[in-house]
Amino acid sequence: MAARQHTSPKRLTEPGPDATQIDSLFRAAATAPDHGRLLPWRFVVVPAEQRARLAEAFALALVDRDPGATLVQIEEARLKAWRAPWVALAIARTRDDEGDACAIPAAERLVSLGCALQNLLLAAHSMGFGSGLTSGRAMDSVRVRGLFGVQPQEQAVCFVNVGTVMARRSAPSRPVPARFVSWLS
Repeated sequence: MAARQHTSPKRLTEPGPDATQIDSLFRAAATAPDHGRLLPWRFVVVPAEQRARLAEAFALALVDRDPGATLVQIEEARLKAWRAPWVALAIARTRDDEGDACAIPAAERLVSLGCALQNLLLAAHSMGFGSGLTSGRAMDSVRVRGLFGVQPQEQAVCFVNVGTVMARRSAPSRPVPARFVSWLS
């Protein structure tokens, strides 16, 4: 686990996970804690044949928030859709539909998604892949939300990127427990 590290999509190349490996990644995600068995998260895979639609959503999201964006900036936004061999969007359901009596707090739902993401990343690492999470201002755009069918009670949280690492970096230093653990006294 300590050897796993974030890998930027720019540093990922083919091959990405195959169908059996993808199934294993999602089975790992499914082991996340889920109070009330709500399944307060979901993933939407972006296959290669749909990357152009994602690229256009990224470009239009940029133009929506910055009408003065240059052609170079718009093209850079489009290119983000093509960087990793395998991409999926992680979506959290932060509240229930109106009238649903179950009241699991949004924070607990996000913890569940975080666990699902970490399980998926660790599974990818165990298969020898690199992986990383990416987000940005396009996550809340009507373009990305519309493309992925993100509902009003949902939040597009991040993209999951998986592939073969072009060049591994040295393992990052991790904080020692004394920096983040205290004891109630």
